[in-house]
Amino acid sequence: MLTGTPFHSRTSPLCQAQNWRRWGGHLVVSSYELLPDREYWAIRNSAALIDVSPLYKYRVSGPDALRLLNRVVTRDLSKLAVGQVAYTPWCDEHGKVIDDGTIARLDDQIFRLTSAEPNYRWLCDNAMGLNVTIEDVSSRTASLALQGPRSREILKAASSGADLDRLKYYRLVRADIGGCPVEISRTGYTGDLGYEIWIEAKHAESIWDTLVSKGNGYGLTPAGIWALDVARIEAGLIMLDVDYVSARRATIEAQKSSPFEIGLGWAVNLDKPNFIGRKALMKEKEQGSTWQFVGVEVEWDSLERLYNDVGLPPQLPTIAFRASVPIFSAGRQVGYASSGCWSPILKKYIALAHVESAHAKPGALVTMEVTVEHRRKFATAHVAKMPFFNPERKRA
Repeated sequence: MLTGTPFHSRTSPLCQAQNWRRWGGHLVVSSYELLPDREYWAIRNSAALIDVSPLYKYRVSGPDALRLLNRVVTRDLSKLAVGQVAYTPWCDEHGKVIDDGTIARLDDQIFRLTSAEPNYRWLCDNAMGLNVTIEDVSSRTASLALQGPRSREILKAASSGADLDRLKYYRLVRADIGGCPVEISRTGYTGDLGYEIWIEAKHAESIWDTLVSKGNGYGLTPAGIWALDVARIEAGLIMLDVDYVSARRATIEAQKSSPFEIGLGWAVNLDKPNFIGRKALMKEKEQGSTWQFVGVEVEWDSLERLYNDVGLPPQLPTIAFRASVPIFSAGRQVGYASSGCWSPILKKYIALAHVESAHAKPGALVTMEVTVEHRRKFATAHVAKMPFFNPERKRA
């Protein structure tokens, strides 16, 4: 049964378009207005407030908490300091990705892991013999993403007890908002300056109200998933069940991906002595990966010609697409785009795509299938370096 998030009493009256979507058993807003344009521009020009409560959250604590997490994920967490956050995938024993998320070190022996799908059983199965406690705190922990170039100013106006000017990228600090305790991490899914706020669910409405009140003078705008989707594609960030299939849910081997095949090779530390999937990933590293995850830019002149041929102006998606779109080279299919959009800030038609490794070099020419007046056509495109959008303020 679908339920609202702890912010539903606040988001529901604002959702004029009644555009809702399912996420982790919850209803969340796709867009508050008919189209997400204003919400998207808030992410890039002022600040947006996004309800990300449906993320799964696990509190892992005890003397062996670090040992368990280092056994499960591909990154080496041994140097993760208290107050630091790491993004990482985790794999099955064949080196295929199950899920990805962040791990925050809240105290010496206390961590919070977030994920897109349930992972409680996976963590428990791998904790056999370890002195560790695993709690699913998803329902009692609400979370908001405050993203955009003015997000820091809003948080400084709304919070107390933390020096946000000194909070570095992928660090976390405790603070108060409206008299309620929160944890603020300098993380997000938009590729922009931004923060995520972790809240006891009972304080959710109070903190929403405080942020909205303080944010009025800064252009703060509640934003839904459609706006977030465009921003995360511009940032080159993958999404489970859209850009890759969890190894746990795949029905055939071809649906599975290793971290190297979805652009997460940088998050694999093969120097770590032991973790699930290490042996398979070492072999893949030596032999090379079959697939690479790349950015693709569709060339405007080519797209315009296809539409001009039938007497139409170019038709662009008003929201991001989440579908498999074939990509070709020299008349042969060499991959597929898994999500894409018209980037309002870059004025480009961009996509995230899986291509055979031989075609993954930036600048490589390909064609992407587009449907023009009910007929399949092929627009010229090229492989582009990711992220597409990467402002200095994200880390400043």
